[in-house]
Amino acid sequence: MKENIVVSGRGQITLPASMRKRLGIKAGGVLVVEDRKGELVLRPAAVVELDTYADEEIARWEREDRLSPGERSRISKKVGRKR
Repeated sequence: MKENIVVSGRGQITLPASMRKRLGIKAGGVLVVEDRKGELVLRPAAVVELDTYADEEIARWEREDRLSPGERSRISKKVGRKR
């Protein structure tokens, strides 16, 4: 599908409604634009939500995951390392 669009003075473009609908692009959606040898390619971006954790939570996890000296020694022997 090919259509002409106009670039505004602020560099904005409007994607035709039929293309947005067909491609599932909604208001507020994020697109990646790529210059491929003089051609602009637009595609939906993969947006991933990130969780943030407080330093206290991270410190608690590190304490809970810490190996005892006996556990560390037993594991080291199994993998063939001296400690």
